[in-house]
Amino acid sequence: MKSKSQDVSLDDLDKQILRLLQEDAKQTYGEIGNKLKFAHSTVYDRIQKMEQAGFITKYEAIVDTEKMGIPLITAHMIITTDPKETENIANKMAKYSQVLEVATSFSEELVITAKVVAKDQAELHSFVARSIAPLPGVLRIRTAIVTRKFKEERFRVRLRKE
Repeated sequence: MKSKSQDVSLDDLDKQILRLLQEDAKQTYGEIGNKLKFAHSTVYDRIQKMEQAGFITKYEAIVDTEKMGIPLITAHMIITTDPKETENIANKMAKYSQVLEVATSFSEELVITAKVVAKDQAELHSFVARSIAPLPGVLRIRTAIVTRKFKEERFRVRLRKE
């Protein structure tokens, strides 16, 4: 890890460590060190610095809800808003547990995009009707229910060589 005045940047070793953590965050410092041919103490120091600098923000277990007997439907929403209320609406939506992602986007108009889950269509309809539609500034809601997923993952750090 190099330091440029107050900015911190990642070198190739940091990126390799991040890639391995993204593949399996349960690996020990020693296991990562062995794979990269570095001492576990070097890996530990690098990870600590990346956590402190905010490059690593969270470790989480990704759970298969279907295997747990919790089938969920996923919907993508596009919410057109009064531009003066967009940020307020997005902040309110971010507080709901059913909303997995929320962001603003600008194409022809400023909109909110959101990824939402519910146990079924009735619950989704109720959530939208009771929690989203009544928010001041909501002009239009378009909802698309996901019927089949072909890929779902988070961005992974890639090395320049790849």
